[in-house]
Amino acid sequence: MKKQKKSRFQFIKTSPKSQRSIKLGKAPGTVTYIGQRKEEKSRLVLIAYDDKEILRQELEIGEKMDLSGLTQETLWFTVIGLSDEISMRQLASLSGLNPLVMEDIVNTESRPKVEEYEDHIFVILKMLYLNGSDQIVKEHMALVLKEGRVFLYQEIEDDVFEGVRERLEQHSGRIRSRGGDYLFFALIDAVVDNYFMVLDALESKLDQLEQVIYTDPKPETVYEIQQLRNDILKVRKWMAPVRELVSRLIETDSHLISKDTRIFLRDILDHTIEINETLHIQREMAFGLMELYMSHVSNKMNQVMKVLTIMATIFIPLTFIAGIYGMNFKNMPELDWQYGYYAILGVMFFVFILLIVYFKRKDWL
Repeated sequence: MKKQKKSRFQFIKTSPKSQRSIKLGKAPGTVTYIGQRKEEKSRLVLIAYDDKEILRQELEIGEKMDLSGLTQETLWFTVIGLSDEISMRQLASLSGLNPLVMEDIVNTESRPKVEEYEDHIFVILKMLYLNGSDQIVKEHMALVLKEGRVFLYQEIEDDVFEGVRERLEQHSGRIRSRGGDYLFFALIDAVVDNYFMVLDALESKLDQLEQVIYTDPKPETVYEIQQLRNDILKVRKWMAPVRELVSRLIETDSHLISKDTRIFLRDILDHTIEINETLHIQREMAFGLMELYMSHVSNKMNQVMKVLTIMATIFIPLTFIAGIYGMNFKNMPELDWQYGYYAILGVMFFVFILLIVYFKRKDWL
């Protein structure tokens, strides 16, 4: 059996079909990890900064973490690895998060959303980016904004925030002179900016498949089209809710997001609108590719049938003539003629040429 050629562009599978059964029977707010990426122990990385200095250190997650010695205005906590449920419970206790929030943080099947509480804002996003093999990596992440503090929860160490870290190193950068709400915005902005990279990759694959369909479509092309359609639908599922999420952050009455930061959030909103429009177009293009493929195959079949029909049409009168003179009746006048055989061949050749000229004039050949 011939193996199907794998597409160069595909998703990395990061979670099983469903693990929701793990939560059956447990009380709401129970910290239960749902996902596939297992880490032995969660790591906690702290970046503390203000407009004068910046400090980086990795902290040990435990019952007590003393942060009293930190004088910087903004603290950025990055939690790497969500499967360590004990560490997650400790972090929830130390940060004062609602148990339902931590439950959603460790559930990698949670959809993008935003929730507001009295002293913090909670956001879930799907981080999408391309790895070195042109595969789309989907990573569950969560953000919590508190007064002067931002908590980032992610499944693995790889992320899209290297640009934010580099900007923090620049003493003259805007991010150093603003509070935690601007860092909160910068992290969301980095996630949304990488969505455009994913959309560019999808568009490139659409163009490649379209070119293949026009030049040399193969049976494997149908599989690639179907795979791409599924990929676009998955991306749409993860990206589309972000527009509503950002709109709610702009309209919030929470004191945690300043008026100046809301202006920057409007820029993200413009990007999400563009993303949704692009996804809609790509979805239509992906469904159109299958119709284009079937149309091309149908046209190719029609060309084959056209050639066969013309050949049959040419040989029908020749077969008719040959059939008449193959009856061998005794009184047929041409049977005893010396040049009868050559005359009939000439008539058949003349009919053949006449039909070819006729088909040419009709542009059937």
